[in-house]
Amino acid sequence: MQKYGVNELRRMFLEFFESKDHLAMKSFSLVPHNDKSLLLINSGMAPLKPYFTGQEIPPRKRVTTCQKCIRTGDIENVGKTARHGTFFEMLGNFSFGDYFKKESIAWTWEFLTEVVGLDPDRLYPSVYLEDDEAWEIWNKQIGIPADRIFRFGKEDNFWEHGSGPCGPCSEVYYDRGEEYGCGKPDCTVGCDCDRYMEIWNNVFTQFDNDGHNHYTELEQKNIDTGMGLERLACVVQDVDSMFDVDTIRDLREHVCRIAGKEYGKEYKTDVSVRVITDHIRSVTFMISDGILPSNSGRGYVLRRLLRRACRHGRLLGIEGEFLVQLAQTVIDGSKDGYPELEEKKDFIFKVITKEEEQFNRTIDQGLSILEGLEEKMEKEHTKVLSGTEAFRLYDTYGFPVDLTREILEEKGMKIDEEGFEKAMEEQRETAKGTFGETNYMGADVTIYESIDPSVTSTFVGYEHLSWESDIIVLTTDDAIVDALSDGEKGTVFVKETPFYATSGGQEADRGFIHTKDGVFEVEDTIKLLGGKIGHVGHVVSGMLKVGDHVSLEIDQEKRALSARNHSATHLLQQALRTVLGTHVEQAGSSVNENRLRFDFTHFSALTKEEIKEVERIVNEQIMNALPVKAENMPIEEAKKTGAAALFGEKYGDIVRVVSMGEFSKEFCGGTHVDNTGVITAFKIISETGVSAGVRRIEALTSKGLLKYYDEMEEKLEQAAKLVKASPDHLAEKISHLLAENKELHSEVESLKSKLAQESMGDVTDQVKEVAGMKLLAVRTDGVDMNGLRDLGDQMKEKLGEGVVVIASQIDGKVNLMATATEGAVKAGAHAGNLIKAIASFVGGGGGGRPNMAQAGGKNPDGIAEALEKAEEVLAEQIS
Repeated sequence: MQKYGVNELRRMFLEFFESKDHLAMKSFSLVPHNDKSLLLINSGMAPLKPYFTGQEIPPRKRVTTCQKCIRTGDIENVGKTARHGTFFEMLGNFSFGDYFKKESIAWTWEFLTEVVGLDPDRLYPSVYLEDDEAWEIWNKQIGIPADRIFRFGKEDNFWEHGSGPCGPCSEVYYDRGEEYGCGKPDCTVGCDCDRYMEIWNNVFTQFDNDGHNHYTELEQKNIDTGMGLERLACVVQDVDSMFDVDTIRDLREHVCRIAGKEYGKEYKTDVSVRVITDHIRSVTFMISDGILPSNSGRGYVLRRLLRRACRHGRLLGIEGEFLVQLAQTVIDGSKDGYPELEEKKDFIFKVITKEEEQFNRTIDQGLSILEGLEEKMEKEHTKVLSGTEAFRLYDTYGFPVDLTREILEEKGMKIDEEGFEKAMEEQRETAKGTFGETNYMGADVTIYESIDPSVTSTFVGYEHLSWESDIIVLTTDDAIVDALSDGEKGTVFVKETPFYATSGGQEADRGFIHTKDGVFEVEDTIKLLGGKIGHVGHVVSGMLKVGDHVSLEIDQEKRALSARNHSATHLLQQALRTVLGTHVEQAGSSVNENRLRFDFTHFSALTKEEIKEVERIVNEQIMNALPVKAENMPIEEAKKTGAAALFGEKYGDIVRVVSMGEFSKEFCGGTHVDNTGVITAFKIISETGVSAGVRRIEALTSKGLLKYYDEMEEKLEQAAKLVKASPDHLAEKISHLLAENKELHSEVESLKSKLAQESMGDVTDQVKEVAGMKLLAVRTDGVDMNGLRDLGDQMKEKLGEGVVVIASQIDGKVNLMATATEGAVKAGAHAGNLIKAIASFVGGGGGGRPNMAQAGGKNPDGIAEALEKAEEVLAEQIS
């Protein structure tokens, strides 16, 4: 048997099924499209759900894919064994109501034995115990002896997920040889050892489960097959695990070179090498699909994987940043099947570098906090760190719990595991609500899913602002209906519409639908699976019926103003790339008639000069009155023109490209001006951070900008009126008032300091000697914190060397201040720890540096006790 590489096997599989009239589709993004149930695509079937459920009509009844997938359910086990990983590729062939068991099984056998060249005598099929049809095909048509076909129960060979389509499975196992086995005499298919590896799974979707285990035959039977590419490579290359197949082995060896370690010598080293190898694959692919590190959702998954890889790098003794080097190896090994990796290389590197630098700082911060917790545990004579504190380190500071556990174990301490798990479970329960309750295949159930999949709508709004068509479907919130009457809310579907549905960041059109019998106000327009466009709103008067001929009219002013803002985002993106660099990618946008919002990838706040330059470039292109042209073209041709695509967006074979002169060219399905001059002017009103590596600009154009200037002018006049000046002289007047205020403030502070000194009087007789160190602990009321600091500095000068603690009651609250001279600090005094120890007596808290600290409290009655305690604390510090 020839030992094909991963890239060869992927190509062989897709070409084989293309020869069987399958459409070979590119891998979908790891970001699920229109599916709230999944954080990340986790199977080859997942992105094809709409075709299986009938919500969308597939491009062809036979489809084949190699889908990139991520699963993190057992992330804690990754590295501990060579079986577990988070990233994998799933080969699949699918039939939507076309071929069934006979063809599926025959092609499985043909590919494995004739194309790949696996030994037929080492292949063992399994079937569901009641699936006689599949058994007969394997036995009678393929020629597998009866004693080599295994029947398994529901747990192993029946695929279902609650209610909905389901069916039996037929898997294929490969006998890797006795050297991989457990040695037991009864070792066979189904044993837990590594000898018999499942490499292919055919799912025959032929039943519908009503949710109560009542099964009925489906009219349309589907085929969903899956085969892990890495598993197949293990078998073909005759290696122990996925970490030994060619492309992953290259990556693993690169990790070892950086760490100066040898794989296969020491278990702990191997664990860390495997973790880094696996995680950097996931990270590289996730970022290429537009996923960025954050503290929630898929961004949190990315951050966690990155940080685990960094952490294991430290365990291997790797110093500094190293992950970008490995990401390059991932790209080199996988760009054959995923060219987007090479296209997004620079951006991938920037994100990884930024996150790795940040985590290295996090690790140091976490070690410092953990050190403080250890000191606290020693004082409390406990060997167990509370689960709450361990979780806070993990959740708030990103400090890995396994690192906390390891450091504590070295010192004979441990974590309250039960408390930690409780805190983790509370977080999981909170996170569950993020995606809501879901049905079969994960999508939220709505009435729209009951609409016939053949129903579709055509958008004519690029050329027309009004149109005539016929109503084809009407719905309320929970039913498909024949009519909607006066006051009723619902959704109208027509054959052709000028209404733009929310997508690509552009908000939907609003307007009216007229029939001879009624008027419907469109409050929102939505895009649904299968090319359906829904007009959501209510009947203003009369009645609308299915079959009615209607006149559709959009709000033309809203459309025109939205188009100006949308076109401005295209100019803005190109201006940002010009000023900041080509790493800038669109990370989201929101455009309506009032303003535009644009999110983009960048790693620092824009300077005032950069913002001005971006504005200048955009306004220059507006004044240049560039012609705006939109044309449809094949996606590969569009990419060759240099047109920018949205990160992670799902595009069809034909895309719409919007060009603004020679300045800007983007994939875009939105509505635009005919000429940039119509935009009038552009102004950035805010620039802020959204998340790590993502910035946000909010800006105005046209009518919205004029309104903004009117409001600013009104505020300017109001401000001038308040200080009795004209708008022209407002800055001069404010400057004069600030100078006057500064002078008065200085006088007030001087008087307060004088009064504070007088109120305290001569306190030299209250100086005590504590362990050979002078201590002045006194009370003087009515002095604020600034006054206490001044007094502290004055008292320090009088002491020469020593510690000063002053308490003051003011407005029913307590201010505490402690300060220590340089000599006192050298002797062991620590103002921050002293304040922390006495603040509880006045019902407060605080802290600070060794030489200066302060605190606040709510209990003036505790001042005397706090000052007494200061003497005891200082004695402990110096001794």
